[in-house]
Amino acid sequence: MMRLILSLSVLLGALALPAADLKVGVVDMAKAFADYQKTKDAADKFKLNIDKAQKEMSDRWEGYKQMMDSMQQLKKEASDPIITPDARARKAAEFDEKAKKLREMEQEIGEQQNRRSNQLKQEDMQIRKGIYDEILLVVRGKAKADGYDFIFDKSGMSLSTVPVLIYYKDAVDITEQIVVELNKGSASASKGAEGREGASKSK
Repeated sequence: MMRLILSLSVLLGALALPAADLKVGVVDMAKAFADYQKTKDAADKFKLNIDKAQKEMSDRWEGYKQMMDSMQQLKKEASDPIITPDARARKAAEFDEKAKKLREMEQEIGEQQNRRSNQLKQEDMQIRKGIYDEILLVVRGKAKADGYDFIFDKSGMSLSTVPVLIYYKDAVDITEQIVVELNKGSASASKGAEGREGASKSK
């Protein structure tokens, strides 16, 4: 997760300044990410990609199962006592050939599955990074526009899984403002605005 975490030297320098000279804000980056309409749209699209990949793999394994069933049938036929030795030898040879292809198919499917899984993970990471970068731009723009000296990510966790920002005083939480700014122009935001407008007119 992208975090606005100050280095120790910067933080110590900030503490040396009079509190009245500082304007500090906090933002919940995790909530901003979750409530951003683009995140929800990307999640829906990504789920379609996952479903498609699962369908592809399911089809490949179904082909594998069919070949295995065919081998079982060959094995049964080859053990039939009424067939001639030549026919038994042919079926045994066919069985060995199918067994070789089955092993190759199993390896190929496994490799394809690993590649597809890695592709999806990489795609997910790129999508998340792109969205967090957009959120950071909005947060930085808000900080500059409103004259904040520092914006802390209150959702940030330390290596010991303890929140980085445990307590803060006189800091403005700008999370909701960031979410509103992010969702400007989205369909859900427009519907929400229309609903509020209609409610105000009905009063």
